[in-house]
This record gives sequence, structure tokens and C-alpha cells, in this order.
Amino acid sequence: MGLANKVAIVTGGGRGIGQAIALRLAREGAKVAICDVQNSEETAARIEQLGGAALALKVDITVESQVKEAVETVLSEWGRIDILVNNAGITRDGLLMRMQESEWDAVLDVNLKGAFLFSRAVLRPMLKQRQGRIISIASVVGLMGNPGQTNYAASKAGLIGFSKSLAREVASRGITVNCIAPGFIASDMTDALNEAQRKALLDQVPLGEIGRPEDVAAAVAFLASDDARYITGQTINVDGGLVMH
Repeated sequence: MGLANKVAIVTGGGRGIGQAIALRLAREGAKVAICDVQNSEETAARIEQLGGAALALKVDITVESQVKEAVETVLSEWGRIDILVNNAGITRDGLLMRMQESEWDAVLDVNLKGAFLFSRAVLRPMLKQRQGRIISIASVVGLMGNPGQTNYAASKAGLIGFSKSLAREVASRGITVNCIAPGFIASDMTDALNEAQRKALLDQVPLGEIGRPEDVAAAVAFLASDDARYITGQTINVDGGLVMH
């Protein structure tokens, strides 16, 4: 699945799943630009320790001018963009009847508008190349719903619909657009669960374990590779069997 000579942008690559994705793409040979509002330097340093090439860019992905500037910086530095991973996301959980409009707007802006702005910004170079991969990190919550996450579920379901529509728009130019929907993945949140909470969580997962960020990163690396050239408009669940269609 080598990605030698490919250039990737990973949003929200400063920690967690995004950091694992950036590191995996770098190990496959890609040059990686990490776009985050914070922490991008740490991921870039780890990539450089691996002998890879990295750019650390501080970007608010909800601001069009910052997104455009980031894309121009990558093009200026490396001359092309082959892979975009829309990973950045936030939560502002709460029951709908108590949810503030600002909490709704913040989640939709980062999770959905950010993906729109970055996807639109990279399309021109990808169309010129007649090649590209756009991969968005959705969530099983966008497929099955979750109490207290109407804003998050709407943003992730929106990301899936957005990706299917964009896939149809750009397929003739050799650009594929897909989503990955993670289930329960190890994070600060899952680490804080007590034993009873952890058991209740695992009882829902047929494989009986919480996933790792590297599991999501492996799926991204596959979709970014030439091995996935005939896959577009799809959502791949990385969830231990939590959601089965």
C-alpha cells in the first residue's frame, strides 16, 4: 500500500485518531501536512523522527481564508496534493431540549463546514492531476444515532451524504471520496470509564474490545492507496461489529 511521493493533508492531526492517521501515512511514504488549531508540531516532529517529511500548520478549519492559505502552503512546499483526510471534529454533548444554539453551531461548523472548506480547496489541484483521495472520518453515531448527540450525529450523517454526492461529482476525474465510521476507539474518554461502564460498552461490541486509533489509521491508509482505486462513495465501519447492515 505504499504512498511514496504522495502528499497528504490531515486535519485534526495533533492527537488521537488524527495523529495515528498522520503517522501511518508517513510510514507508508507520504509527505504529511498536519492542520490543527494546536499540537501539530508534536505530530510533525514524530514524523520527522521516522525520517519522513512533515509540515505543522496552525489552521482553524472553519475559516475559509486559513484553509486556503494552508492549501497554498502545501502546494508551494510540495507541488501537489494527493490525499485529504477530514478528521478534525469536536463534541458538545447534551439533550436537545437543553442544547444551546452555540453548541449546535460549533459542532456543525467544525465537523461539517470544515470538511466542505478543505475538500473544496483541494479539488482544483486534484482535478488538474486527475487523481486524488478524499477521506472523511465520520462516526457510527451518524448511522445509528446516540442520545445527547443530536448535533454530533447530524454532522457525521451530513458528512456521509456530502461524501456520496461529491464522489459522484468527481469520479470521472479519478478522484475517490469515502468515509470511515469509527465505533468505540480508545481515547481519554474511554480511559476514564469505570469497570461497569467499560463492560456495558464492550457488551455492545461483537468483537468484545475497544478499537485503537491505529485501526482507523489502517483503513485510511488502504483507502488512500492505489489498492482502493475502485472504491468510492462508501462508508467503511471500523467498529468491531457494533453496526451491521
